[in-house]
Amino acid sequence: IAEEVFMKQMSTGASNDFERATKLARDMVTRYGMSDKLGTMVYVGQDQDSFFGAMSSKTISEATQQKVDAEIRRILDEQYSVARKLIEKNRRKVEAMAKALLEYETIDADQINDIMAGKKVRPPKPKQETNPPKGDKGSSGTKVAVVPQPSAKG
Repeated sequence: IAEEVFMKQMSTGASNDFERATKLARDMVTRYGMSDKLGTMVYVGQDQDSFFGAMSSKTISEATQQKVDAEIRRILDEQYSVARKLIEKNRRKVEAMAKALLEYETIDADQINDIMAGKKVRPPKPKQETNPPKGDKGSSGTKVAVVPQPSAKG
């Protein structure tokens, strides 16, 4: 959707997003009973694949299958509209985030909070060393004495 809003075109890369959204909407309707129109009923068994509507005629009637498909379409259309409105409403924030990513390559939570608050994005914090320095120093920075251990021989 963002590609469509910002670039006035949609690439084939969005196909996986639509595939996943369709599977989720179908599962919401057929597996989880999350449809006001069709009620809290499971329309497929555990062993049935509901992605392409591979529900046998023994499971549901053709009329019910059409209702299931219409409900899936309604959910997808409704959520597409919600997502598009959110992107359009927050267009400046998305553009600011893209600009910050181009400038800094990565952004942290503080920078995202700046963007969401409409503030100028601060530079990233200096990276903290994640591994302790190598050498013979302890955590306090003082040298650690090596004490010889008695041998096991008597």
